[in-house]
Amino acid sequence: MSAYGLFFLVTIAIGGGAWVFVYPFLSGEKKAERRMASVSRAEPIASRPTRSTGKTRREQVEGTLKDIEQRRKKAKRPPLSVRLRQAGLDWSKNRFMATAAALGLGSFVVMIVVGAGLLPALGFGFAAGCGLPFWMLSFLKKRREAKFLNAFPDAVDVIVRGIKAGLPLLDSLKLIAADTVDPVRGEFQSIIETQTIGMPIGEACLKLFESIPVPEANFFGIVISIQQRAGGNLSEALGNLSRVLRDRKKMKAKIQAMSMEAKASASIIGALPIGVMGIVWLTSPAYIELLWTDPFGRMMLACCGGWMLCGVFVMRKMINFDF
Repeated sequence: MSAYGLFFLVTIAIGGGAWVFVYPFLSGEKKAERRMASVSRAEPIASRPTRSTGKTRREQVEGTLKDIEQRRKKAKRPPLSVRLRQAGLDWSKNRFMATAAALGLGSFVVMIVVGAGLLPALGFGFAAGCGLPFWMLSFLKKRREAKFLNAFPDAVDVIVRGIKAGLPLLDSLKLIAADTVDPVRGEFQSIIETQTIGMPIGEACLKLFESIPVPEANFFGIVISIQQRAGGNLSEALGNLSRVLRDRKKMKAKIQAMSMEAKASASIIGALPIGVMGIVWLTSPAYIELLWTDPFGRMMLACCGGWMLCGVFVMRKMINFDF
């Protein structure tokens, strides 16, 4: 009887605890209490905006910068036609695709003729058709951006001196389009042509970033756009911009100088295995030919090449600095 009584008491205790702690959550009583508390809780009354809470010029400038930056972030990867223009090529999209297809097909045929096999020929054809043209496009784009950044601070100084001398902004832009070197001359000529057909000069300058996607071009477009909207001393703003551009140029040169030792070390480390392999092949060809005559040696050579490629990518990531 004592055992049955003990079991009964334990059951009653467990049931009571479940009734107290678990049942309110299952029945929704806790949710009802939270809703009642949220309704009955006093909320602070928002004060009416006074005349002193109006936006200042600084807040307007910050809002404009935020809007422009949000539009830049929402922009997707530019299409092929835009990338061709950014690289300075007057090719059409069809011409570029035809050239890439010809490179891929030519590489495939060459590898088949030399007896490399179907899979290596497909690999080389794919790399030549899909990798090489886009790599060249990226290379030409970066080279054009470097030329633009080299001459852009001088162009901004020309605008500053022209405005201080009393020339309108458009006439100062025409001076740059007439006397500066490419690609700065071509881009400012495009700004003038865009403004001629009716677009405001601030929006025309903002489009400079579409052709030259660098922060310096974006800064220039933002300064001109803000001055057109909010007013202010344009010569002083462009003078500050010119100083910022030259400081960024100096910083970039300093970073390149400080990273040259790491780049030289990475080049030596990357070229050392290939150099040692070439020396061994010249001195003892029979000793190293097993790497490409034996199936297991080819597998080892492919694995080593993959690991070297990973190491090169890691070193490249470590020695390239963004600022």
